[in-house]
Amino acid sequence: MGGSGSGSGAGDFLMVLIRNIDVLAGPVVSLVYPLYASVRAIESKSPVDDQQWLTYWVLYSMITLFELTFAKILEWIPIWPYAKLILTCWLVLPYFTGAAYVYEHYVRAFLANPQTINIWYVPRKKDVFSKPDDIITAAEKYIKENGTEAFENLIHKADKSQWGGSHHTKSQWGDSHHTMYDEHY
Repeated sequence: MGGSGSGSGAGDFLMVLIRNIDVLAGPVVSLVYPLYASVRAIESKSPVDDQQWLTYWVLYSMITLFELTFAKILEWIPIWPYAKLILTCWLVLPYFTGAAYVYEHYVRAFLANPQTINIWYVPRKKDVFSKPDDIITAAEKYIKENGTEAFENLIHKADKSQWGGSHHTKSQWGDSHHTMYDEHY
């Protein structure tokens, strides 16, 4: 009789193990193995494995932030722990290179897109009525104060001082020396 009871005990243990695989395998897959692989990547000479594990840690941080932000909602989704485990396996296992895929197709595209909003950008306080200080604004101000002819003289004076005091044509310098005033460069 004792033999059949021990078989069912082992079966019960196996069922508990399967039901809690996310609790047991989650930390191993998402932390222990990546930590080990990251240390090995640091010690290796190849930059490829460094990139893989840096990418993984960026994505793992994003997943963790997502979980912290939406914890109350995620606790109502019973398959979330299993979905997270499958996602983490896909990101971690070198066979799939999921971390590289996600980074290359989504994260990098998001970060490299100049249209995205940078939440860390804090604009400087400016006078609402002032124009930005740039070369065009400075040129417009100079022309307004001194006239167009004075501005042209200033440009020619700067051009002469750049080329040693005499005006050189393109034919004297050859085709390799052009100024912004040359018409055919």
